[in-house]
Parts: sequence; structure tokens; C-alpha cells
Amino acid sequence: MHDILLVQIYFDDIIIGATNDSLCKEFSKDMQSEFEMSMMGELNFFLGLQIKQTKYGIFISQAKYYKELLSRFGMENAKPMATPMSTACYLDKDEAGQSVDIKKYRGMIGSLLYLLASRSDIMFNVFMCARYQANTKESHLSAVKRIMRYLLGTINLGLWYPKNSSYNLVEYSDFDFAGCKTDRKNTIATCHSIGSALVSWHNKKQNSVVLSTAKVKYISTRSCCAQILWVRQQLSNYGLMLDHIAIRCENTSVINLSKNPILHSRTKHIEIRHHFLRDHVQKGDCVLEFVDTKNQLVDIFIKPLPKESFFTIRRELGLIDQSDLDS
Repeated sequence: MHDILLVQIYFDDIIIGATNDSLCKEFSKDMQSEFEMSMMGELNFFLGLQIKQTKYGIFISQAKYYKELLSRFGMENAKPMATPMSTACYLDKDEAGQSVDIKKYRGMIGSLLYLLASRSDIMFNVFMCARYQANTKESHLSAVKRIMRYLLGTINLGLWYPKNSSYNLVEYSDFDFAGCKTDRKNTIATCHSIGSALVSWHNKKQNSVVLSTAKVKYISTRSCCAQILWVRQQLSNYGLMLDHIAIRCENTSVINLSKNPILHSRTKHIEIRHHFLRDHVQKGDCVLEFVDTKNQLVDIFIKPLPKESFFTIRRELGLIDQSDLDS
């Protein structure tokens, strides 16, 4: 593979990355000859993200922001929690509950949303709490405070991108059927990894109620397929040509539907646009693989998990404590 130079521009800031140091130096020299600018050296901090580069890989966290957030809302001396949400916690409108300060609640939610750039482990919990910003009750505020107490105990947690990871692109897809207690709508989730490095994650509550679990899964997997084709296109710009990309799900009905070219009574209610998935499976662009529940990584994005399962999936997603880098 040829050497690659990557340039990211954000307003008046420029990030340079390359597979060869000489390319960075040459680009910097050319830019300084044309524009008045200064070099800040190795990237350590950008848009609230702390970046630590080692010979083994790159570690990204937002520890400084966590501390400021906890201090702002008076949570710095709270008792830390092992998980962001109890498995027994199922939020609803709680119309009989006591109302709280909506402005403060919205400020807490907005601050937590910014953390999702590096903390995929709290995405489900933050999105769940964000649904109740119009009429906030004490139970909703308690759930948000639980998330912050979890952050207090995981200040140094961040995303680890190992240097010698493979270039295998893998996607996980799952859903929580009728998981919302308020309107019984489904939540779908996906994540993408290149080797052992998590590169994107997504969680979305669907707009309508669906009766068939196979249909929900089929629709969510179709969305995954579209996303993975975009990632594949980006990688092709760097000379990485990938086919038969694995999409891992735990619903055998979806796998069978993706291989069946015939529309019959069981699938006639599924809109044609969702058969986009089957078309690309037949072309060989992607392949659906069965994964059992214990190894389904996106479960952390759709429901509260027991402590052991939560820790296992969090580690598999590449979220580690910064102290592990020094050991």
C-alpha cells in the first residue's frame, strides 16, 4: 500500500496525519510558505477530545470534560456507580411523579450528548433520558444522575485504536422489539468496527409500531447495509477494496429473507425499498452472519445490561481505562 496523507480542516484549525512522517513535514513546509500559520506539534487536544498517541496505538477520551461536567452539576462528590442504568429501570412518562427544573435537566442532557463522541457505552441511557425533556419528573432526573455517577467512576475510560489492527470491516445490528413502555415502538442499533477498532455507532427509535420482529430486524439490517457500503466507499479511497462484508445479527429469519429472491405472503407487507439489503447480499457486497446473544455487541445500545455483560461488551467495543496503557 502507498503512503497516505490525511488533512482535516475545521475552521482555522488543520489536523495532519500520515503513514510517513516526511509527508507531514513536507505538507507543513508547503503550507507555511503560502500562509501565515504556526505548527502546534503533535495532536493532544481537539474539540474537547484528548488524544494520547503511543507506539502501540491511539487513545481518545474526554476526561477533562467529564470533570468539568460533574463539577458544574455538583456531582463530583457523589457515589460512583458500576453501570449507567439498572436492569430494573424502565423509564416512562411518570405522569404522577414530581416535576423538576426542566432547564437544568435539559442542560444535563445536552452536556451528556456531547460525550457520545467517545463514550458509546452511555448512548442508550442518554437517548432514553432525552425523550422526557418536555415534562421532566424526579424519576427522569434520578436516571440522569445515575449516568453521571457512572461517569464519575469511569473518568479515565476512552476509545483505544490499536496500531496493528486488521482491516476487516464488521457490522453488528440488533433491535429492542416494542421496548418503549410509552408507545411500544422499537429501538434499532448498529455499530461498525475495522478490526478491533470501533469506528461508528448508532441508535434510533423507529417512527411507527411494527408487529413483526422479522420486519423490524430486516429494516434495521437494511439501514446497516447502507451505512456499511458508505464506509466501504471511504476505505476504497485509501486503496482498501472490501467485499462480502459481515453483518452480524441474531435473527435467522432476516438471514433467510436476505437470501430468498422470491416475494411471498410473509414479506409482501415489507416495502420494496427495504429489499435493498437482499439485492446487495446477492451481489456479494455483504453477507449476513448469525451471532448468538452473548456475542451481540449492540445489546449495550438498546437495553440496560447486567454488570458482567456490560463490562464484557464495553471491553469488546474498545473502551478501556487509560491506566491500562501504562501497565
